[in-house]
Amino acid sequence: MRLEPLGDLAVVATLGSGIDPDTLASVLGLAEAIEAARRPGITDVVPAYSTVTAFYDPALFSDGAVEPYDAVCRFLEGCLAAAAPAMRPSPGRLVEIPACYGGDFGPDIADVAAHAGLGSGEVASLHAGATYLVHAIGFTPGFPYLGGLPEKLRTPRRATPRQRVPAGSVAIGGSQTGVYPVDSPGGWHIIGRTPAALFRPHQSPAALLRPGDRVRFKVISAAEFESWR
Repeated sequence: MRLEPLGDLAVVATLGSGIDPDTLASVLGLAEAIEAARRPGITDVVPAYSTVTAFYDPALFSDGAVEPYDAVCRFLEGCLAAAAPAMRPSPGRLVEIPACYGGDFGPDIADVAAHAGLGSGEVASLHAGATYLVHAIGFTPGFPYLGGLPEKLRTPRRATPRQRVPAGSVAIGGSQTGVYPVDSPGGWHIIGRTPAALFRPHQSPAALLRPGDRVRFKVISAAEFESWR
């Protein structure tokens, strides 16, 4: 584990590199250990692809003999030691997300199909046939970065991003897939759309998905999409 400061109020713990299920397991194991310790002074814990960032209140980590940053680092090292024997988080949920592929809902599916040497229907079947792992939530509220995209579907991002991508758009960007929870700019290829809400600001938690969850897409028709709404 490599520890580095992030300004004066956070420490970043790096546990690996890249988009890797084993690294994510280590990340979530450490994050759970930090949360379980309930140490006063830790104000937030943010897991990502290969890092855990712990935000802290320096006043609650200062005893006069040790600098707050050093005290936080020692605390994180202790959490890692506690988590290390198993280093596996609680099993993530399996969440099914309905998606209507192609047509007005997926304006870029033909581009993805051409890049893959497949038909549009094959893109939809292949995309919906995989099980994905939520590696991180970010970019916009509730946006899930999903690993596990079939290699055949990996497509470079669009040369020109769109100024507005509709909420619910299912998209591919490089080796990942994801869903835009709210209207926003975006440069990923849109292959479909879901009527499900991935960001619900008046609920707790507001995001439908969290790191460690598994996701499967269920193909629905345009009529089913409309009835869902």
